[in-house]
Amino acid sequence: MTQQKNGNIIAIITMIFLFGMIAFVTNLAAPMGIVLKNQFSVSNALGMLGNLGNFIAYAVMGIPSGILLTKVGYKKTALIAVAIGFIGVGVQYLSGHASPSSAFAVYLCGAFISGFSMCLLNTVVNPMLNKLGGEGNKGNQLIQVGGSFNSVMATITPMFVGILIAGSVEKATISQIFPVMYTAMAVFAFAFFVLLFVNIPEPSQTKSSESIGTLMKGALKFRHFVLGAIAIFVYVGVEVGVPGTLNLFLTDPIEKGGAGISSTISGFVVGTYWLLMLVGRLAGASLGAKISSRTMMIFTSGLGLILVLLAIFSSTSTLVNLPVLQQSATGGLSFGMAEVPVNAMYLVLVGICTSIMWGGIFNLAVEGLGKYLAAASGLFMVLVCGGGILPVIQGWLADVAGFMNSYWVIIIALAYLLYYGLVGCKNVNKDIPVD
Repeated sequence: MTQQKNGNIIAIITMIFLFGMIAFVTNLAAPMGIVLKNQFSVSNALGMLGNLGNFIAYAVMGIPSGILLTKVGYKKTALIAVAIGFIGVGVQYLSGHASPSSAFAVYLCGAFISGFSMCLLNTVVNPMLNKLGGEGNKGNQLIQVGGSFNSVMATITPMFVGILIAGSVEKATISQIFPVMYTAMAVFAFAFFVLLFVNIPEPSQTKSSESIGTLMKGALKFRHFVLGAIAIFVYVGVEVGVPGTLNLFLTDPIEKGGAGISSTISGFVVGTYWLLMLVGRLAGASLGAKISSRTMMIFTSGLGLILVLLAIFSSTSTLVNLPVLQQSATGGLSFGMAEVPVNAMYLVLVGICTSIMWGGIFNLAVEGLGKYLAAASGLFMVLVCGGGILPVIQGWLADVAGFMNSYWVIIIALAYLLYYGLVGCKNVNKDIPVD
């Protein structure tokens, strides 16, 4: 009994670390856009292609990941996911040693492979933590712990990259990011061997006599689910696009429309966005029993609209002080206040708004789906690819119209999320049998 309990504790810790690795590896793509832009002299849109490669994998792997889960179980799926994650980061590492003519393509290939891993891990980690926690409220609490660690790692990644490429951003190269990749590969390797030898209970799965195709078609008959699936696509694009483009804006030279700020400072400014997401998630978890998902969605999407509009219409020459880690004249690092455009402050605050949207949209969209819930979850995972597509569109708009004007993409997305909270989330198909 004691041995089983100890095994569960080790498995729980491993799952929480993997929850964090989802954010660590995924969030590497956005700050890497700065490196890609400068090393390969490409546009903002092309700089975001690593992010696209990472997220477009969800469109390819979303449904197959659910099928794989039912075929081989949670433990084997997790092992496969971790192994693929190690390979994906390894390929990104190799791009730092590839010839200049092929390095960009090698990196994008690695980002795409990593996306496969992140999709599989997303499919596995939540139900495994729920099972290991004892299901019910305790299982949910364990998932919240994992989600909080996910936010912590999301906060660290841009800061870590910012420190590594401190100095001349124009001379930044993939090889400077090797310590991040070493860290990721080490955690993946450790997690693989832990998962291999620790006995992990398989969450029970309800078998259905209907095919996955039939269940998916059934889920798509519900208007509130279809609109919710679109909302997930849009939401992940907002979550990734706001800080990703902000990082590009802060580090670009003033003559190119940027703020001309060092990568160290910009990394900490963008990291604050993810830190505020952590704060918002903790607040959302504590208020979730008192405030409905619909009310949260309406409030946060409306507040997000106001903040992004303020960022668009504020002058980039107006500066405010934000607490950051910065590089001193002697090359050392020190913590203090740094002046950044006020636009950055407004955009960083959007992190509070995006923090609770995933759970809110999911809860609203799957309400009343009954037997179609599992199939609906697979379709949701496919539409996470919005986190790759919308930032590329925003990056293209930044190239042709300027960084702040590119945030009109975010305005349109937030307006849709507000519509979903007000109108689209209502289940108007209650006559469809779900038993």
